[in-house]
Amino acid sequence: MTSSIRSLGTGAFAPEGPGCLSVALVSEHASPLAMLGGVDAGGQNVHVAHLAGALAERGHRVTVYTRRDDPDLPDRVALCEGVEVHHVPAGPPEPLPKDELLPHMEEFGHHLARTWRVRPPDVVHSHFWMSGLASLRAVRGLGLPLLHTYHALGTVKRRHQQLADTSPPQRIAHETTVGLGCDRVIATCRDEVVELGRMGIPSGKVDVVPCGVDTTRFTPRGPALAPGTARHRLLQLGRLVPRKGTAVSIAALALLPDTELLVVGGPPADRLDEDPEVGRLRHIAAEAQVAGRVRFIGGVPSHEVPALLRGADVVVCPGDYEPFGIVPLEAMACGRPVVASAVGGQLDTVADPSTGRLVPPRDPDALARAVGELLADPDARKACGAAGRRRVLRRYGWGRVAAATETAYCAVLDAQRAITGVI
Repeated sequence: MTSSIRSLGTGAFAPEGPGCLSVALVSEHASPLAMLGGVDAGGQNVHVAHLAGALAERGHRVTVYTRRDDPDLPDRVALCEGVEVHHVPAGPPEPLPKDELLPHMEEFGHHLARTWRVRPPDVVHSHFWMSGLASLRAVRGLGLPLLHTYHALGTVKRRHQQLADTSPPQRIAHETTVGLGCDRVIATCRDEVVELGRMGIPSGKVDVVPCGVDTTRFTPRGPALAPGTARHRLLQLGRLVPRKGTAVSIAALALLPDTELLVVGGPPADRLDEDPEVGRLRHIAAEAQVAGRVRFIGGVPSHEVPALLRGADVVVCPGDYEPFGIVPLEAMACGRPVVASAVGGQLDTVADPSTGRLVPPRDPDALARAVGELLADPDARKACGAAGRRRVLRRYGWGRVAAATETAYCAVLDAQRAITGVI
């Protein structure tokens, strides 16, 4: 990391805040109200919801702007004290895949501009590239400061998915426009900083603030899913899309006797049979002769996740790539060892060997070896779990993440005041 890039995620809390700010968080497809586990509902939803709440706890007023995807949704919904969700009319009021939302971002941006012209926020923080595009259009002419978090980059997705990448072809160009046009980029990990540099985003306008985890809900203490019939249990949690590497976990399972794999995510349990990805994975499990040891749980409400994590011996996160990856943090907060692919944000969050293991992506043999070593050594699993909990408390609590984000906001506001001469 170059010296011009500030890492704000591990320092001490600021002793005094800037007073009450009006903060606009823009998250066009990832509503903080959505149930997790769907194709387009995952880490960004969690991030926006908890960042909003943690900023409110620091005394700020937060409005989250997300696209209306149901005609019966109210215009505004209180998420918690100090946080309101504003449903923006942009496109048809029905669920749409995020890759089909770009044509509606102009309408989204116009709505933001009309709203902010009447009641401007002190600072705008957009999440994901399309939110950045809409926000950039809205703040032009209003003089509002704009910070942006990508959550994922098109360059990385295209490199890994190639022809399977369904993103709009303009994505990478728009991402560059947002990075150059905003006042500051908040990257979530060091690996992202490297990618931004390749895109031409000056390192001097990048801060590193990691994603966080709710350390009061994700704890080692509390209910845990009862043991199954196998001696050991692995758990994989997240969206059911090929890049998350569930097929790698299934292939590794064939090398791990007396072990079951729980796959949490995707559609609700009563709709799993209709899901093409579930069908593909079941076929892979049958061919590997482990179908009886793979259990698909489906998407679950977020409050059920900690008990599932606590019931696992090892949590696996074998994605092909991972822009940040919140699941390792949730697992470590619950005192569970993690075996993850050595990609993206997982390079920052999983400390090998103290909190788990890092393995090459798309390598079932390496995954099986790392998991097998932990399953064979209960003391090592316990030590990894305890170290993971300590690491999360030290670095990744939402209070710390919100404080670091607030520091980035204040830096942009101070720079703007210096330019305009307003004190």
